[in-house]
Amino acid sequence: MKRREFITLLGGATATWPLAARGQQPARVPRIGFLFYGAPELSLEIDAFRQGLRELGYIEGQNIFVEYRFARGQVEKLPELAAELVRLKAEVIVTPTTPASMAAKQATSTIPIVIAAVAYAVGAGLVTNFARPGGNITGLTSISAELGGKRLELLKRIVPEALRVAVVYNPDDRSNIFILKELQAAAPAVGFEVLPVEVREANDFKDAFVRMGRQHVHAFFGAPGVLTFANRQMIVDLAAKDRIPAMWGHRQFVDVGGFMSYAVNFYDQCRRAAGYVDQILKGAKPGDLPVQQPTKFEFIINLKTAKALGLTVPDGLLALADEVIE
Repeated sequence: MKRREFITLLGGATATWPLAARGQQPARVPRIGFLFYGAPELSLEIDAFRQGLRELGYIEGQNIFVEYRFARGQVEKLPELAAELVRLKAEVIVTPTTPASMAAKQATSTIPIVIAAVAYAVGAGLVTNFARPGGNITGLTSISAELGGKRLELLKRIVPEALRVAVVYNPDDRSNIFILKELQAAAPAVGFEVLPVEVREANDFKDAFVRMGRQHVHAFFGAPGVLTFANRQMIVDLAAKDRIPAMWGHRQFVDVGGFMSYAVNFYDQCRRAAGYVDQILKGAKPGDLPVQQPTKFEFIINLKTAKALGLTVPDGLLALADEVIE
């Protein structure tokens, strides 16, 4: 081969190398954020979300990265943790519970946010409506704030002689305000007087039960939220010690010994949040994706706790239960 022909051939081959190299580069791996009120240890919520990702073909560390931020039950940490995820340029932020969703909303108006288990998404100002939420937020709502009447009705059927029901709630948790108002509106029709009992930090729970004792309450409702979730074992133990029947806002409380709950399956909502992440990563705009409302609620009864309280659960109510823990 002549020298000129060789140089020409070499030059042509060199021109093709960058194209070949580009073709061999791995695809970009999306990075998403997960803003969680609790701690990573034994978190069934995170397990459920990861399951949802796996069902859609996502494997962490291979074709998707997840940046987790944990508030460990301290609501005041959520805004800074949300800001961290924004600085990391997460492509989607997943936010179970109302406080985490509110913190993410304040941190960004451009990064898509997928909410889950939010008590009242429209009332909290997260979305304008369910069918076409607009903006950068979509996901799943638990509509927990709208279940007050049913929850009190179930409680009345088990404790028919009860007249005064305390509502243990955190006034700093916006979802708890909506839940309290719904319970107050529904109580007269059921024959209950609602007595609000405020708690703002973990140290308030023991005093809350002292106050309930002084007010001679017959039962109480534990509003779900970051504060109560983080301290659920302590609250359930206090209720058992004082022998007060309680209706809880999520099954997590019944799983650790609480009496009963009526609510959406919180873990399932975390699992299904992965579906929204998948759609958004494939190009869907969050404002065009309808917010899903639950069509099924779980009624869970802990029969062991009922016996410890000296209560007999009517057979008809047991038949209605989705799960009975014995």
